[in-house]
Amino acid sequence: MNILEKIGSEVLSFFRVQHVFLIFQKGGVDALLTFEGITSTILCLTPFILLYEMIRSLFVLKKGINVFIVPLLIDLVNRIFSRLISISVGSYMIILFKPYAILKTELTWYWFIYGYVAWELGHYIYHYICHRVRFFWCLHSSHHANESINMSVNYSHFFLEGPFADSIRVSTCILLGVSPSMLALIVVIDWIWAEFNHISEETLKNARLGVLGNFILTPSHHRVHHSRNQIYLDKNFGNLLNIWDKLFQTYQKELQEVKPEYGITRKVNPYSFSDVYFGEIIALTKDVYLAPGLRNKLLYLIMPPGWKHNSN
Repeated sequence: MNILEKIGSEVLSFFRVQHVFLIFQKGGVDALLTFEGITSTILCLTPFILLYEMIRSLFVLKKGINVFIVPLLIDLVNRIFSRLISISVGSYMIILFKPYAILKTELTWYWFIYGYVAWELGHYIYHYICHRVRFFWCLHSSHHANESINMSVNYSHFFLEGPFADSIRVSTCILLGVSPSMLALIVVIDWIWAEFNHISEETLKNARLGVLGNFILTPSHHRVHHSRNQIYLDKNFGNLLNIWDKLFQTYQKELQEVKPEYGITRKVNPYSFSDVYFGEIIALTKDVYLAPGLRNKLLYLIMPPGWKHNSN
């Protein structure tokens, strides 16, 4: 495969059109109306919403597309390193923990609700750790470094974050008895909602979604999560369900009087791949190197971001 074919393959892969074509070729329109066909079509549509955001930013808002470049470059890098690792980690967790499942579920609507609550618990645990343990914040910070919100931000992650996330989410679900087939279904829905949660304010200005926002986490809640305002810091760790955020008191609505300020508390260049991708790792390395004593060096790894050994 030459370089042009490789680029073309990656573009098709990004827009996820190949799987939809295969489903249509096998079964026509009827196949597209199955669950697999519907979810594949929705997954195919979300990158086109991102393309719309880019075109609108360039030609209507006259803002250019600089804010999209680093997240998409990160996605390209991660396609090389992260994909196979995540699949391997997820498969290993299923094999490792399935014998210890506390119960056995079936693919029914009521067990699906149970399974989704279990998945959200795993997601909450992984996400909370990423924000409250500095070593893991280094894996997650690139997702927060952008100073605007748009669907490209969903692609901006350090390549080891996906495997770490899957190790916790999958093991939590398997231990709680969620079957692998149900887990696969949940992952698809979770990914679709994660992409929608990052929709830009220009595309969907009021993202509270009316009364629905009382029961689930909407793009408005996720804008809170991506904000560095003091009142918004470390809030809304769930993806779709708000049950765990409410239970653990990390739930926060977007306030009319407090406009979200996106980004992280460290001064960062959101247009620099190296600063977005490696900036927190470099900062942590410096702090560990300069810290007096082994205890302080270890504490920098496990304490929350912003912790200092000489602070009162």
